[in-house]
Amino acid sequence: MPSPFPGMDPYIEHPELVTAIEILLPVNKQSSHEAYLDYLRKRRELLRSAAHLVEIDLLRGGERPPLDEPAPPAASYYVTLRRAEQRPQVEVWPIQLQDRLPTVPVPLSQPDPDASLDLAAAVAAVYERGGYASLIDYRRPPPPPKLSEVDALWLDRWLRQQEIR
Repeated sequence: MPSPFPGMDPYIEHPELVTAIEILLPVNKQSSHEAYLDYLRKRRELLRSAAHLVEIDLLRGGERPPLDEPAPPAASYYVTLRRAEQRPQVEVWPIQLQDRLPTVPVPLSQPDPDASLDLAAAVAAVYERGGYASLIDYRRPPPPPKLSEVDALWLDRWLRQQEIR
């Protein structure tokens, strides 16, 4: 019987999910879409399990998944970490458009220390491997929602410095 966990050691009898890393898609944030409800259901199951949950939201639009605690200051992007043994507490990284994406901890099985996930390096690798430089027209404004005036000025200046606008 093939392993439900491709690439895992076939001699491990009962592999367990330690940390789920969820990268939100636009449909995960559209309350009118079926995938939104599916994601909330999956998320609830993860939060009831012994697994930790890292959610990466690099989308400016849509409805963010609810937090058990008061929302942090408004930001363009968010990363949250819910450690199984510390729920309902949640660690939140609010990220502004101008900020470098952070390195976030990813819990491993005890007694191992957290691993580090360098989001800036991960996004840069996906951008490079996906050929997005040739797919995105940087002369046009980004898709809605509209950027604030401060963010739009910063983005225009940054794109010009990179010589892609």
